[in-house]
Amino acid sequence: MPKTPRPTSSHGGITKSDPYAGASARKQKASASKNAIFKMNTDIGQHILKNPGVAQAIVDKADVKQSDIVLEVGPGTGNLTTRILEKAKRVIAVEQDPRMAAELTKRFQGTSAAKRLELILGDVIKMEQLPYFDVCISNTPYQISSPLTFKLLATTPGPRSCVLMFQREFAMRLFAKPGEKLYSRLSVNCQMWAKVDHVMKVGRNNFNPPPQVESNVVRISPKNPRPSISYDEWDGLLRICFVRKNRVLRSGFLGTNSVMAMLESNYRTYCAQNDTPLDDGPADGVDEDMEVDDGPEEEIMDIDDGEDLPDFFKEEADKKARKMMDNPNRKRKGKVAELVRSKVKKVLEVDTELAEKRARLCDEGDFLKLLWAFNQEGIHFA
Repeated sequence: MPKTPRPTSSHGGITKSDPYAGASARKQKASASKNAIFKMNTDIGQHILKNPGVAQAIVDKADVKQSDIVLEVGPGTGNLTTRILEKAKRVIAVEQDPRMAAELTKRFQGTSAAKRLELILGDVIKMEQLPYFDVCISNTPYQISSPLTFKLLATTPGPRSCVLMFQREFAMRLFAKPGEKLYSRLSVNCQMWAKVDHVMKVGRNNFNPPPQVESNVVRISPKNPRPSISYDEWDGLLRICFVRKNRVLRSGFLGTNSVMAMLESNYRTYCAQNDTPLDDGPADGVDEDMEVDDGPEEEIMDIDDGEDLPDFFKEEADKKARKMMDNPNRKRKGKVAELVRSKVKKVLEVDTELAEKRARLCDEGDFLKLLWAFNQEGIHFA
């Protein structure tokens, strides 16, 4: 009797009756199951880096040493974590999604590397203080790109380097120069406090699921020693300047009541700390020359660079401004308010001659000049 030919697969490869076919199918099914543990929440930027070559390149560019403690933000299922643990002394992984955290724990359970992995379940942005670390590596959820960058820049002592995956346009903001479209508070802060290098471009197909945009990996190396100014003061000044980066600085300061209210509050605090007496009486008259904006004021929350101003940075400033504005006992045209206004005007028009310059055209030197002149007048931003 002639033998019946064995059926072949529709792809012309392994036959279905092949003894290895079942094992291969099971292996493929298990692999697919592993890559689809649960549905990714793209609303919070969950895109797993699936290309092992890219993952290895990121770790290599971080120049991790055997003595290093590495902070990994958003480890996901551990594709980067595995490679970091091969080089680092210890990894502190911060993960917000309990499902991801469970998979990460499962992946390293029973391995020798498990003892060197510390998993923190929580929101890295809401952590009051980050644990000590030498290097930060992150396939950054795009929604926290800005607050994470600011948090890392403000960390003291600063890490040796941070290698971070960002949405391409966001990454380009880090390098933007005065006058360029993407120039922002983020640009000034990054270039003031760190050296920023472009590492590589990463296409969307290297992720699962693919994001809507292309990505870039950048390396942020905080300056050592750090600039000898207060980060909070510096960033506080920039927040005001970039509220409306296309408006002249005179309007951004003197034409915004909430800004003036905050500066008055800070000036009162400064005087109290330095035992400087203040005359709280009503103003003798109003200098009409000080009124620079006839239209409705633009509040500090109405901003050009919204992505660069995370809530946790602006809450305190907004709280101070509203407290001053809502206080029924506050005298809007009091002598202290008038004094602060005259000081601000002097700094902008006389001391720095930057009153008519726009923030988008100011460089690092201009902002340093402003901060120094304001501080000389007892005007502070933190």
